[in-house]
Amino acid sequence: MIDNPYYTAPESQGTHHLHDLGDLLLEEGETLRGARLAYRTFGTLNAAKDNAVLVTTWFSGTGKVMEDVYIGAGHALDPARYFIVVADQLGSGVSSSPHNTAPPQSMAKFPTVRIADDVRAQHRLLTEVFGVDRLALAVGGSMGGQQIYEWAVRHPAMVERAAVLAATARISHHQVVFTESLREALTCDPAWNGGWYRDGADVRDGLDRMARVVALLGWSRDFYQEERWRTVLGMSSLDDFLNGVMKAYFEPMDPHALLTQIGKWQRADVSRHTGGDLAAALGRITARTFVLPISHDMFFPPEECAADAALIPGARFQVIESKEGHFGLNGFEPGFMAQVDGLLRELLALDPVPLADGSPPPEGPRPGAPALAPVPRPTTETAGPPLASTTTVRP
Repeated sequence: MIDNPYYTAPESQGTHHLHDLGDLLLEEGETLRGARLAYRTFGTLNAAKDNAVLVTTWFSGTGKVMEDVYIGAGHALDPARYFIVVADQLGSGVSSSPHNTAPPQSMAKFPTVRIADDVRAQHRLLTEVFGVDRLALAVGGSMGGQQIYEWAVRHPAMVERAAVLAATARISHHQVVFTESLREALTCDPAWNGGWYRDGADVRDGLDRMARVVALLGWSRDFYQEERWRTVLGMSSLDDFLNGVMKAYFEPMDPHALLTQIGKWQRADVSRHTGGDLAAALGRITARTFVLPISHDMFFPPEECAADAALIPGARFQVIESKEGHFGLNGFEPGFMAQVDGLLRELLALDPVPLADGSPPPEGPRPGAPALAPVPRPTTETAGPPLASTTTVRP
């Protein structure tokens, strides 16, 4: 085990709690012993327990960025109106992760976890700790959006409204290739030592290489051509941006935590529930759904998100304009959050979708929709996607 203050210090992670999940049986078949899920809450759950909002996190990000950027007075996610639960991923560095798990499951022996395991852990948190069986809204961006798709397909009636920012329901081949380059950037560092390094900082060269690869597609071509690192981030040069923003952001992190999330990103695919039929999987969704890509995103291009939206009954597709590309999720531009808040307010104002008799849908798929099929366990190991950074990268 490694003590990494980036994931524990109040100045970097704020105040959060850990829910003890006990021994968690994972989708891949192994059991994560003594699993813990990090979370933070804002606002008050009302007596009817119908004002709960779930916010999920993205690659490398923790609940702190969601707290800083998306939640608060003046935002659509206002704690004065909603009870907001922000849940960190398994393997995020704050929840159970390779570096903070005791032997024999520490470091390179940490079990393989998937997005489905995050959703199962979050479901237990909501139901066991708070007694919540309905979500007024489930919202997440990037890898967080992949979790929202899993939520809406796995628990269709529990999710009244869903907002997916900059994410797709099934990872593309392009992303598979890209994310594998992130894995290789980390593990080709000699200090990686087969995953048995003594301190995450030992793998700094690998972390820096990965940061540069993420920078290639995480920010748009317009961001670079217009030198928006000056106007938006206040950096003096391209090198100043790469060293002072991208590398500085990733260097404090644990390489194993990043690799764990990469593995989940690359396996994200809700169609595994329906034998590979994406239309059948997304057809299970009963939530009022907004699919919200970012105009200049090269991780999850708008046209890929549009294809998902077309398969979701009654979904609204709306492009959010941002020349920052995927990293627009961090809310560097005030105009970005103004768009997001406006759309989330519209979504929250919509009534849940009733059944034909006017009653709310029971837990389960729409009548006639395919049931969830057993998920076949993959036989080969692959990687997963990098999502947006947190506000700590701000200069």
